[in-house]
Amino acid sequence: MAEKKQMRLGDLLVESGLITEDQLQEALRDKKSGQKLGDVLIQKGFITELQLVEVLEFQLGIPHVTLYNYPFDESLIKLVPKDFAKRNLVIPIRKEGNKLYVAMSDPMDYFVINDLRLSTGFIIEPVIATRDDIIQSIAKYYDKEDFSQKFGFNMEDLQEEESLVENEDSPIVKLVNQIIQQAVVQHASDIHIDPQNHQVLVRYRVDGDLKTEQVLPKNIQASLITRIKIMANMDITEQRIPLDGRIKKKIDTQEVDLRISTMPTIFGEKIVIRIFDLNMVTSDISKLGFREDNLNHFMTLIKKPYGIVLVTGPTGSGKSTTMYSALNYLNNEKANIITIEDPVEFQINGINQIQINPSVGLTFARGLRSILRQDPNIIMVGEIRDQETANMAVRASITGHLVFSTIHANDSIGTLMRLKNMGIELFLIGTSLNGVVSQRLVRKVCRDCRRKEAASEREKTIFARHGMEIDYVYRGTGCPTCNMTGYRGRTAIHEVLVIDEELRDAIINDANTTELKRIAVNNGFKFLIEDGLQKVKDGVTTTEEILHAAME
Repeated sequence: MAEKKQMRLGDLLVESGLITEDQLQEALRDKKSGQKLGDVLIQKGFITELQLVEVLEFQLGIPHVTLYNYPFDESLIKLVPKDFAKRNLVIPIRKEGNKLYVAMSDPMDYFVINDLRLSTGFIIEPVIATRDDIIQSIAKYYDKEDFSQKFGFNMEDLQEEESLVENEDSPIVKLVNQIIQQAVVQHASDIHIDPQNHQVLVRYRVDGDLKTEQVLPKNIQASLITRIKIMANMDITEQRIPLDGRIKKKIDTQEVDLRISTMPTIFGEKIVIRIFDLNMVTSDISKLGFREDNLNHFMTLIKKPYGIVLVTGPTGSGKSTTMYSALNYLNNEKANIITIEDPVEFQINGINQIQINPSVGLTFARGLRSILRQDPNIIMVGEIRDQETANMAVRASITGHLVFSTIHANDSIGTLMRLKNMGIELFLIGTSLNGVVSQRLVRKVCRDCRRKEAASEREKTIFARHGMEIDYVYRGTGCPTCNMTGYRGRTAIHEVLVIDEELRDAIINDANTTELKRIAVNNGFKFLIEDGLQKVKDGVTTTEEILHAAME
């Protein structure tokens, strides 16, 4: 064992079978100066943070702790300043005599250990915890310290003093910052601030599911909403109509874009904050969850010089991420890329993005008409909502432009019927459309607690119905990493319909849906549920998630 402790981390991970030699070499090649190898491996998805922590525990002989429901000695929090804890990812957890046990994400950082020894006067005993575990614990215990004193008794002051929503040191400003920070730490996609009759609920949507995070007293409602509106440059006097705004904020080292939407309800204004992680958009399309055959089809569609590529799916199914990633992949100095959106969700350097403004007559159709005079190569239309926009998109594609857009339809073949019902001529649909991507988001099984189990008879029947066999599946048992849900993160399931010559002729000749499906399947088309079931076989997700997301 002493010999193993001397091994380098990468070699130890390879020897333990967690990564391959190729993955190690790729991580070493892409590692930036000063970046830790472990962080690169986690970023690339080769290992989970818990796997890294367990290897470090074995390598260094330093114990690993799980901070979820850990019995913290909260009196120790005062020993380490919040800024120091956040900057170095450390938190004190307990003491024994003259020893202070400190959870650290990097127990090899002797400078931090020395600083803690000098500032606290204790002998520091480091223990290893995951980065997320420490960040969530810091937010939970330090902010609890901040707010217990300030929100305990003087709630009335918050309503009366306007300066409290402007002053960066005021409790209401800190509360809003804490709500946003906690949401980012928990990888939430949305924050819901729901006024009720006697209280205000703060709810986070994590991996597609809403959960109540905090219950706040009713009398801070006005200050809370005013503060968010000020941050988003919204009209704080207007409370009778829905409003939209935007906030760009740096949470620790992470740039996030927040889209704010207000809606008047009988108990006051409800606010929904959508969180866009600016790192979500990638030029590496292989990270979007496409299986190999679908990825090849999609790459074929976006590399064509002209035609329309449509992405369809319900709200919150990752359509924007897919489209922006395709644009990012195609973004180079030779291409003039212009988008027209409502609203502009991700801002990308090198791409000309237009926000529609119906109040001055700048609609999708009118904006698209003007874009065509700007010598574009690639155009993205946020959404095809009506016949006029659809006609303009078709016209742009048959005059030599590559057009991306989204459309609301249940599946890729249903999109063809949707365009037909909008009044687009069949000949134009057949000749202009390159293909349609339909997608949904499903939760991924937590890699830290997933266990292999025999497939149920019902699962075997469902797989058999689609010409597939299954003997076992993976499910998460629940652990601190996934907040005991068994799921961590989400991935997309897809169906990619490529419009080939046979399908083109069938569309132009007004073939019905059954005939279109038959032709597509004969040419290798896979339905959404089939892609999902394959991901169940691969251990990525569960049958329940697929049946919830895709119709059989």
